[in-house]
Amino acid sequence: MNEPILVGVDVGGTFTDFVVWRGTTLTVHKVPTTPHDQSIAIIRGLQELGLIGESEFSDAPLAIVHGMTVATNALLERCGARTALLTTAGFADVLVIGRQNRPHLYKLHQTRPPALVQDRHRLEIAERLDHTGAVLEPLDEAAIPALAELLRAEAIESLAIVFLFSFCNPAHERRAAALLQEVLPELPISLSSDILPEHREFERTATTTINAYVQPLVARYLARLEQTLATQASGARPTVHIMQSNGGVIALDQAARQAARVVLSGPAGGAVGAFAIAEQAMRSLSPLPPFSPPAGGAVHIITFDMGGTSTDVALCPGRIPTTAESVITDLPLRLPIIDIHTVGAGGGSIAFVDLGGALQVGPRSAGAVPGPACYGRGGDLPTVTDANLVLGRLDAAGFLGGTGDVRLDEAAARDVLQRLGDQLHLSAEEAALGVVRVVNATMERALRRVSVERGYDPRDFTLLPFGGAGPLHACDLADSLGITRILCPPNPGVLSAYGMLMADVASEASQALLADADTLSRDPTPLGQAIDEMHNRVASVLQIERMEEVVLTAAIDLRYKGQSYELTVPLNLPISGASAAAATEAFHAAHAQRYGYAMLQERVEAVTVRLRAALPGEKPTQQPAAFTSEQSVDRALLHTRPVWFNTDGPTDCAVYRRSALHPGAQFAGPAVVLQYDTTVLLTPGWSAAVDQLNNLWLWRRTVHEQA
Repeated sequence: MNEPILVGVDVGGTFTDFVVWRGTTLTVHKVPTTPHDQSIAIIRGLQELGLIGESEFSDAPLAIVHGMTVATNALLERCGARTALLTTAGFADVLVIGRQNRPHLYKLHQTRPPALVQDRHRLEIAERLDHTGAVLEPLDEAAIPALAELLRAEAIESLAIVFLFSFCNPAHERRAAALLQEVLPELPISLSSDILPEHREFERTATTTINAYVQPLVARYLARLEQTLATQASGARPTVHIMQSNGGVIALDQAARQAARVVLSGPAGGAVGAFAIAEQAMRSLSPLPPFSPPAGGAVHIITFDMGGTSTDVALCPGRIPTTAESVITDLPLRLPIIDIHTVGAGGGSIAFVDLGGALQVGPRSAGAVPGPACYGRGGDLPTVTDANLVLGRLDAAGFLGGTGDVRLDEAAARDVLQRLGDQLHLSAEEAALGVVRVVNATMERALRRVSVERGYDPRDFTLLPFGGAGPLHACDLADSLGITRILCPPNPGVLSAYGMLMADVASEASQALLADADTLSRDPTPLGQAIDEMHNRVASVLQIERMEEVVLTAAIDLRYKGQSYELTVPLNLPISGASAAAATEAFHAAHAQRYGYAMLQERVEAVTVRLRAALPGEKPTQQPAAFTSEQSVDRALLHTRPVWFNTDGPTDCAVYRRSALHPGAQFAGPAVVLQYDTTVLLTPGWSAAVDQLNNLWLWRRTVHEQA
């Protein structure tokens, strides 16, 4: 039987990326994204790679892991399902009241994004539980037929049910859902006791509503993709898993039911891939004189993913950071996700002059259609990609390796930048420099948000840029933050797709606890019971009987008594009084790290306990290559060309082909490195070397080295 072929697929705003692992061979590919139906680009890419249809690989098992933006786009564009919300009587307005936050403190007139649920579709029913889950008022089952008729009359496509204290006792939610589905069997229903069995009424309501809002779209998309793949495949039916926001993958059926878990699947794949690359590079390789990776193999990185429409950044202090507190389109999504901060700055971000005469870039993007002006698809607005082309930082002839549908039109880019420059009384090159500096400032703020503002010094970290545009801007951003090391992976433009292949099949569960931490350290029984219950839930999701194959990790949300928000810290397994006490100590340390102080004498409360089950699978592995005895880079040198770094004029830069740079090769900037999926820019003062895994290490030269 042929070896299985592993395929990672990441749908971005401009391109859909493919990474194929076949035996010991890694293949990368890109096709333009088809926003109206993302599956079209996926099928096209698989066909171009020869993985479906008539092919020599038709007999090989095909395993696909897919990161998608269907749920994200539905929320951003407010084009999800026609959704209704059913709550305990008196609580229908929780979703609208929210937390009364003012995101723009000094903005006198603020408007909210359109609501996911229309006013008339927020419904109530008589029922009530107390804070322990005991029944105070039975569910009014007699009201169910009228509710069902209303849902049918309003053509409701999805329903969220959120009852008070259902995280303590889900009986009323489940009974209401069962009665409604007897009348409306095709209606998708999301229960808060399934989606988020935790306290905080607004967050639980918002998260469940988000799931209901995107679930029908995601389910239809996945069903269509699965059917198309089954039709196109000439051999065995491909298996498909979906990347979750938490860095694990799940089967299609679970992704279709709990669609809120895949809202940020693409960025999560990037973080997983970046951490895997850094872990291999920093722990497995020999030094590169005169530069060496960080001592001790510490995987302390800041990931920087700049794509076509946005930039995603994450700080990894020896681990991939996760959080249960995120916000998307002004609504809290309280599900475990990788802690990623996103800003509207990408290669397709549009530059314009605002009413005050200031240059602005983003968050509006040219996207995949029509794309930047230089793509020649009808775009007539200046973008970051157009600016980089005008500055000589992109190679018009070599974009995507000189193949594919996208050929860069330098004249079109210069035309739109000159029109922008005319508004500012600048040349096209000066306007382009302004665009790059403005977008860099936006991305620098994002990097500071995940580092300085959380108590970390970015100078202690290695910057790992990826995405189609990340390596173009990495040196400028590193200079702004005082970072002296940059790790550029072999295929940074498709790293999110690579990360899909490095992820484990995983399921996560949470359970409200609300207990005193000191009491738990003396009697951890409630903690153990919660872990056992969640253990059964994740085992059911993973559909496995032998849990010995599963890697279990637990965490607990703790806070000082009287605080409104918690910090999540690890919880050692198996549960014992010692593990509860250790979690409390970890909380004090985490609080000091995050806020600058700890209150060791204050009582600590346990709020929520979490369990993650991961099922490790086959992953791509690469063997380090020996350093070449011939370390000259002359054979990789293509030519020199002028590149603009400042308004003093262009500087002649060496242009290298990355595929010809072998382990041990070293060179100094300024330089441009061309490859199929991205372009790496070394600004003046930076040097580079290739390690044994073909990673490109960049470092800031000292004054002595520059002399």
